[in-house]
Amino acid sequence: MGLMLGEFIDDYTVRVVDVFAMPQSGTGVSVEAIDEAYQAAMMEMLKQTGRAESVVGWYHSHPGFGCWLSSVDIGTQQAFERLNSRAVAVVIDPIQSVRGKVVIDAFRLIDSSSAMSGVEPRQSTSNIGQLHKPSIQALIHGLNRHYYSIAIDYRKNQLEEKMLLNLNKKQWSHGLALDSFDTHCSGNQVAATKMLKLAESYTKSVQEEQKLTAEQLKTRHVGKQDPKRHLESTVVELMSNNIVQALGTAVDEQAM
Repeated sequence: MGLMLGEFIDDYTVRVVDVFAMPQSGTGVSVEAIDEAYQAAMMEMLKQTGRAESVVGWYHSHPGFGCWLSSVDIGTQQAFERLNSRAVAVVIDPIQSVRGKVVIDAFRLIDSSSAMSGVEPRQSTSNIGQLHKPSIQALIHGLNRHYYSIAIDYRKNQLEEKMLLNLNKKQWSHGLALDSFDTHCSGNQVAATKMLKLAESYTKSVQEEQKLTAEQLKTRHVGKQDPKRHLESTVVELMSNNIVQALGTAVDEQAM
């Protein structure tokens, strides 16, 4: 659990640029405490380092339970909205976030007075927020009755995407599982043969590049395999497999 730093771009856009974790107490699906003293001290230290962003909301996780707000979360969000009516609560499910897909949602509370009068609690310039089908858990726990979902967009770099792809592994030791000796040797032979062919293709490509003009160099790989890129990928994969095999063998020897 922590706070989100950013800015309110306009009446419809909130930009989050950074987050910082806070001391917490709670269960797997709710967070009970917000340390206001810690928050004030952290914001003061951020200002001293030249960070001018303000708190635009808070985030926490529901591991394996989906994205929705519990009754305790609603109380926490009410505290944030008393300070700023545009504050946002973000919920992330790290367990379901696998294979490059981040399970995340943002919420804001529905004012009880507007709900009773039948006034739409949110302002919208498009129907993007309505295209996301809510989960059954979220509807059971008050979605569109006590709070509503906000259209959210996010970015992730290459390392973060690799981390998400690794979440589907059963346990950390899965990465150290050993292949049979025959399978491993066969894989090395196939990789070595492939690298030899790619090296020959790369050598031929370099020789041909010396005869091409600047305009021809820009399109030399259009519709063709780039031998350099594939050679680098094959080498990295071969080294990774052999390192894992060697480490796994060493661990097994120590364990036995």
